[in-house]
Amino acid sequence: MAQPAALLTDESLFGTTITLTNCDREPIHIPGLVQPYGFVLCLDEASKVIVQVSDNVEAYLSITADQLLGKGLDRLLKPDRLAAVQALWPGLGTTPRLLGARLDYVQGQPFFKLILHRYDGLLWVEFEPVAETEVSALDLPSLNSTLAQMLSATTVLEFCQYAVEQVREITGFARVGMYRFAADESGEMIAEAKRADLPPLLGLHYPASDIPQQARAMYLKNWLRFIPDVDYQAAPLVPVRNPATGRPPDMTHAVLRSVSPIHIQYLKNMGVAATMTVSIIQDGRLWGMLMCHHDSPRLVSYELRELCLFIARTFSALLPTKEQLELSAYQQRVQQAQARLFEQMGSQADFLAGLYQQPTTLLDAFDCGGAAILFEGKLITLGQTPSEPQLRELLAWLHDHVRQDVFYTDSYARHNPAGRALRATASGLLAITLAQEPGEYVIWFRPERLQTVAWAGKHEKVQQMDDGQLFISPRQSFAAWSQEVQDTAAPWLPLEVEAAKALRLHISDIRVKIISELQARAANLSRLNTELTRSNDELDSFAYVASHDLKEPLRGIHNYSVFLLEDYADLLDEEGVSKLQTLVRLSQRMETLIDSLLQLSRVGRLDLEVQPTDMNELVGQVLDLLHPRLEQTHTTVEVRGPLPTIAADPTRLQEVLNNLLTNALKYSNQASRHVVVGEAEPGKSGVRGAAHPGDYWVFYVQDNGIGIDSRHHESIFRIFRRLHTPDKYGGGTGAGLAIAKKMIEKHGGELWVESVVGQGATFYFSILKPI
Repeated sequence: MAQPAALLTDESLFGTTITLTNCDREPIHIPGLVQPYGFVLCLDEASKVIVQVSDNVEAYLSITADQLLGKGLDRLLKPDRLAAVQALWPGLGTTPRLLGARLDYVQGQPFFKLILHRYDGLLWVEFEPVAETEVSALDLPSLNSTLAQMLSATTVLEFCQYAVEQVREITGFARVGMYRFAADESGEMIAEAKRADLPPLLGLHYPASDIPQQARAMYLKNWLRFIPDVDYQAAPLVPVRNPATGRPPDMTHAVLRSVSPIHIQYLKNMGVAATMTVSIIQDGRLWGMLMCHHDSPRLVSYELRELCLFIARTFSALLPTKEQLELSAYQQRVQQAQARLFEQMGSQADFLAGLYQQPTTLLDAFDCGGAAILFEGKLITLGQTPSEPQLRELLAWLHDHVRQDVFYTDSYARHNPAGRALRATASGLLAITLAQEPGEYVIWFRPERLQTVAWAGKHEKVQQMDDGQLFISPRQSFAAWSQEVQDTAAPWLPLEVEAAKALRLHISDIRVKIISELQARAANLSRLNTELTRSNDELDSFAYVASHDLKEPLRGIHNYSVFLLEDYADLLDEEGVSKLQTLVRLSQRMETLIDSLLQLSRVGRLDLEVQPTDMNELVGQVLDLLHPRLEQTHTTVEVRGPLPTIAADPTRLQEVLNNLLTNALKYSNQASRHVVVGEAEPGKSGVRGAAHPGDYWVFYVQDNGIGIDSRHHESIFRIFRRLHTPDKYGGGTGAGLAIAKKMIEKHGGELWVESVVGQGATFYFSILKPI
């Protein structure tokens, strides 16, 4: 956990010149200055009297700071508007609250966004002006796309790329990148969305010194920092010190807080004119940041900045699950290879032959370049390995210097200087002993990874002359340069070391006939399935909470849009009315999408109520419900029965059949439509393939509609995936098949489609029979 920013700084430096010799102790939380794209009022918590004002208030209100000091907000606001602000005081904390208000007692009655929070014994009111022509910043389709893509990402890098692309689309910054911190606190740009004419920063590394410790600590408290113009002239607080405490107020949570002049010079040296940074936080530590840059001043509305903050918080919440899923996928591959090796060893008279003479070998156990086995004096090699004399020397070194059963290193040369001769094939080693007494080994090798780290400029301080004086400037060159790290291989992951240990134990089991160790391997696979199930449950829970929390503000947007149409339509021109009608329509569609997301998450959270279910009665009930639509669309439904009575949740199966039959009615151009419902022939199984098809009931719904191209047979089951525009084939959200698939999977079965374009589609679903 990072230390608070105040503990990492020297507050005695307040008001002094900050240089690169003292910037690591700069008290950035108490600058006493604000950025001038708005102004600040600080109120005493008890009296609600203004005790500090940013000096630039006169530029906005034609009222001097002295004229506001000692006054209340009633100097600016009418009673009804003041009451709205006062209603927020009791529950106000460090999380900002937004309120729009017209300053009735100011010349011209300008409209401002008021951003309020409570911190350091003060009530902070920050004012950002609103242009008369400014429209709503909430882009519902973009928000929907962001959520859907982030939920669907299967790797961390894909997850990062979706995030930067969405933030760039929302804000219009010339470049948006995902900056990830390494263990040594240096950073790397791992994802990027940029304007075509800009040089890429993807893959470049930045030293830890680029972001001082006190800045990292502040990023943990205040997730977002925005600078619309790096050439701004900062406005001081008047007075600069809080009269009650005698010190500058802590501006950690202030939106308009002025930033370090060293950082401003750093940005200018990069050619950046405007920037926004949003923290990515995992388990209380700074995992990375969304970095937004523009080459000219760019003012992004507060609402859009809050939308980007929502995306960053969503990203932070989902990140552990994405990382675990990515690691689990590799772990599953390792365990599958391990299981095949175990099976091969058990089927061979010479158990070691199962490690190198079968389709799966030691090279498949995990990522490596080569492997070797020394057993009973016999040396066997696979892949790229050192020569036999070199291997004999290596084995002698292991015998003399290694006492543990499992030894691994990513740099053999660090332990034995003679290892430099082996680095092309064996810079990294993972060795396991095959006997109580050292001398028999299985060894995996990794070649040297000549690490070429692309740094974004040389990170030394630069001496410059200015007005005849020598001073130290932030680095000015951000051109990529390379630093080579030798004698090092890719490090061994803990799961790879565990897999090697497991192989050693299994070999020991075979040699001493200890069958119980095989059961431990099975328990390990069960643990992986439990972890994957828990990860999916956490993802469902997040989708439920996020969707539920979005409905209230969305309903407010819809209601206020309707009120505007009802009460002010005659004051708007045709284009204004049309835009409001579009907002109403989009908010209704967004609510439908959120309802679908809620329904999908509920499916994962609900327990099935399994009972004997007569499929003939169940299909009949669904057809009764659809009878008016069947007549309207001239559809005949043939039930090929009798259908069996199965063990299932009838309510969930009714929803599945309703969805499949409704789709059969919708997606057809035929004047006369025909649908068949029945039980599939014995042995039918889905795309995953069932080990024992007889353990499942399989049913189908077949239509003579438009059909589905084979390249879409998997994607149609993804949430919000539609193959047609919303105005075709009756619209919809694209969530129905995803929900149906999840319901069938809750029954232990599978939902899939077989179809050819123009020849209709057959949807199959299987239900696991009780044991």
